[in-house]
Amino acid sequence: MELRLYDTLSRDKRTFAPLDAKDVRMYVCGPTVYDFAHIGNARPVIVFDVLFRLLRHLYGEAHVKYVRNITDVDDKINDRAARDFPGLPLNEAIRKVTEQTGGQFHADVDALGALRPSVEPRATEHIVEMREIIERLIKGGFAYAAEDHVLFSPQAMNAANSDLPRYGALSNRSLDEMVAGARVDVAPYKKGNTDFVLWKPSKPGEPSWPSPAGIKAEGRPGWHIECSAMAWKHLGEHFDIHGGGIDLVFPHHENEVAQTCCAFHRERMANYWMHNGFLQVESEKMSKSLGNFITIHELLKDWPGEVLRLNMLKTHYRSPIDWTMKSLEESARTLDDWYRVAADVEPGAPAASVVEPLLDDLNTSLAIAALHSLRGSDVPALAGSLRLLGFLSESAAQWEGRKQQASGVDAGEVERLISERTAARARKDFGESDRIRDLLAGMGVAIKDSKDGTTWEVAR
Repeated sequence: MELRLYDTLSRDKRTFAPLDAKDVRMYVCGPTVYDFAHIGNARPVIVFDVLFRLLRHLYGEAHVKYVRNITDVDDKINDRAARDFPGLPLNEAIRKVTEQTGGQFHADVDALGALRPSVEPRATEHIVEMREIIERLIKGGFAYAAEDHVLFSPQAMNAANSDLPRYGALSNRSLDEMVAGARVDVAPYKKGNTDFVLWKPSKPGEPSWPSPAGIKAEGRPGWHIECSAMAWKHLGEHFDIHGGGIDLVFPHHENEVAQTCCAFHRERMANYWMHNGFLQVESEKMSKSLGNFITIHELLKDWPGEVLRLNMLKTHYRSPIDWTMKSLEESARTLDDWYRVAADVEPGAPAASVVEPLLDDLNTSLAIAALHSLRGSDVPALAGSLRLLGFLSESAAQWEGRKQQASGVDAGEVERLISERTAARARKDFGESDRIRDLLAGMGVAIKDSKDGTTWEVAR
């Protein structure tokens, strides 16, 4: 069965054909490192980690290159740096903020079971490439300098007599429809309402670099040019897959396409554009004003990362997801069972019943249903399939021990009480047996009696 992926640009599911099967290339927009990442940020991390794992399974680990950037030039970073380190020069404070928050991000996504990308470039390391693209755009007549800014003109792109894509094709909007939603400043030096910033002057104390286009004042890049530059540097002018959240389709990805295609005279930037859907919490949009803004870091205090991962993958990546406590509890119970059954089993090859749904545009919900079927029929295949999806990173004992540690349960005390209960049952003192069961339940311990004896686990 072939891999088929939904392409946002063509708006259909297409068979995946890499430009080079020995060098499959994927770019995904990563975090802006100014604070803890929220659970919505975890969705593209997990979704495209599954795709990365699947591509490695299909083409070989050495033949897949995954680039996920880190944005370390941003007004939010500047504001956080000034707030947290008021006594330091801004550039030094910014470095402290990005080092700290970048480390937090890595710790969080590592806990989610996500593999590190092949390359994780930072925007500040690619200023030369940004200036090169901007100079190309000016030379081609697609960008212009005005009052120490450089701006891109979508009108010029659409007027070009060439094989360039139409500006607005990715988001399926006309130029008129884009004016209201464009994230660009209203400024007298702009030639058109939809023109967007490629380069702008820096304020005193802000990070700054020599400007392109002969501008004497030092400046800094706009948001969109950063990803065009990093993708070009590490994947080339044209590559296989570009991914991110659905909120990035316009203006960010639309503008990336425009910059890259016009700079390099390409019909396409990426052959497949993939976008994950929105996330809401308990049926409401996540926001700080509603008090339901949840960070990955906060959730990891109460749940293992694999529980968050499973909870995310139960919904198809293109569908909206409702993040609920009930669903988390269900995911935790499922993983408890999988760990008991498969964590210490020598893994076999991933089952076709799991891989085939993944080949159908990452249908993880159907793949997870197949995992449940394997539980009673082929445990080695269950173990191998779970590992393909990024689960079973530790032994069953480690998993159970971490649960006990998180809950504060004293394993020795539990074993003592179970021994007392076993003795009470042997002498037919069922009142005492029930009392001990209730005591254990109050401690958060669930017990199960069988012909082989009594087992226990920390209840979720």
